Amino acid sequence: MSLRVGIWMAALLLIGAWAAHASERLTVPRADGAQTPLQVYEPVSANGCPPLLLVSHGAGGSESGLRYVGEAMSKDGWRVLVMGHRESGLPVLKQDMRSDGFKGGLTALVTDAPAYKARFMDVDAALAWSEQRCHASFKALLGHSMGAITVMLEAGARNKLGLQPKGGFDAYVALSQEGPGPVFPDGAWAPIRAPMLLVTGTRDQGLGGDYRWRMQAFDGLSPGCRWLAVVDGANHMNFGGGQFAAGVQQSTTTLVAAYLDALRGGHCGTPPVLSGVTVKQK
Repeated sequence: MSLRVGIWMAALLLIGAWAAHASERLTVPRADGAQTPLQVYEPVSANGCPPLLLVSHGAGGSESGLRYVGEAMSKDGWRVLVMGHRESGLPVLKQDMRSDGFKGGLTALVTDAPAYKARFMDVDAALAWSEQRCHASFKALLGHSMGAITVMLEAGARNKLGLQPKGGFDAYVALSQEGPGPVFPDGAWAPIRAPMLLVTGTRDQGLGGDYRWRMQAFDGLSPGCRWLAVVDGANHMNFGGGQFAAGVQQSTTTLVAAYLDALRGGHCGTPPVLSGVTVKQK
């Protein structure tokens, strides 16, 4: 083989590897006539219909965020749909911030019941689009920050906003989950029955306090294949896809894959041993 042919073949392999991990952006119809944007990560390889992971971004985010989750879980064999929530994206957050400062604007958005109702319609739209392609035998919902609130609501947590979404996922993953506060009362998590993984970090500050405030959500869950992971030194934006957080994001996706793959196999599994990560179970 000549050097030129070898270089050409290597280039083709690199292009093929890139294409296997590429994603597609599209929009799908929602029940109210609006459109839900999706960033779709198809599995690198799959036999039959792959398991489905829906991903919900935080306040001010978009379908372009949380790419690290989409790429890692598609490599693990999942179809990943990162939803764009237009009613709680960056333009809406900027508008709220102008009227009431950062903390006030953020509080206004994460306590806006209509914004969550729109998110629930986005979830339904994404599920319908995936179902048209094939019926996934296992479906999970993952969210960060406001997306984690969405996860808790879908899972059946009590709330102060009068919201009752459909739920019905086989498992849930909450990154930077909320503790008691403007959305969730004390004891909000007791009704949740589905398996749940919660992930926070020792620098993960929120509207109600630090990571110990976030850990109260885990404390409120009844036993039943629950994991709580605390990543040493990780902050809020690390989990949301911020730059210079490769180690945190690698640990997070390793946890998510181990947890969901075990559940898909019919058992709870054992948390992976990761440097700087502590995991509680119940």
